[in-house]
Amino acid sequence: MKKILICGAGSYIGVSFEQYMAQFGDEYSIDTLDMQDAAWREYSFSGYDCVYLVAGIAHRKETKENAHLYYEVNRDLAIEVAKRAKDAGVAQLIFLSSMSVYGIERGVITPETSPAPRSNYGRSKLEAEQGMASLCSDDFKICTLRPPMVYGKGCRGNFGTVVSLVRKLPFFPKVKNRRSMIYIDNLSLFVKLAIDRGLSGLYFPQNREFVNTSEMAGIIAERLGKKCPRSALLGLCAKMAIPFISMAKKAFGTLIYQDTEMLDFEYAAVSSEEGVRRSV
Repeated sequence: MKKILICGAGSYIGVSFEQYMAQFGDEYSIDTLDMQDAAWREYSFSGYDCVYLVAGIAHRKETKENAHLYYEVNRDLAIEVAKRAKDAGVAQLIFLSSMSVYGIERGVITPETSPAPRSNYGRSKLEAEQGMASLCSDDFKICTLRPPMVYGKGCRGNFGTVVSLVRKLPFFPKVKNRRSMIYIDNLSLFVKLAIDRGLSGLYFPQNREFVNTSEMAGIIAERLGKKCPRSALLGLCAKMAIPFISMAKKAFGTLIYQDTEMLDFEYAAVSSEEGVRRSV
């Protein structure tokens, strides 16, 4: 039996992973730890095979007033968890980082692309990775994940924004773009495989297929039982807005991982299209 501790009780990704792993019965024992107050520091990490660190600050508007929270939680707390896990004899830490460490809102990311974060969220995640690097050893493996947009039923973030737009708009922009995304169950399966194989290093899990935003909107509309004709004129407007409006970049620009480590997509059991259907 593998003993796994999820640090970040109540988080969407953590809860989803726990629910996904329930299908494997007694093969895995999973506990969750709330990181929102200092009480977690009294918890013993001893006896766990893996710590899955998903706690963090995300999906909120960044301001000067809340900037410190990103570094206190996404960086400092993450490094402290890693140190405690290593001291307790845990064999593996899986750290949920982000595509945001690259600071790129549109384009193609390859293994040669250097991180250059522009947000406090991206910088704090990258600094957490850097702070953990010295802890990695033969006895303590660190597996860092930089997933693109995660989506699934009830997920917050950009996918929810697209669903909201489809609900409200009589027409949807018709654009030619490609997005790297990962369906939540595919991410959970990737984490399971990472635990089973004792992976360490840097990984970029994503769906097998890239996603076109307009096609995704059509699937969402179908699931909502409404018509949502795609408009080339609106698509042209969206394309013109991409260089100037961040939301337009995120929704209608191209942003993909290319030629990154994929484990031959063994974990991409659910297609991008089917994942969208299950998420609405």
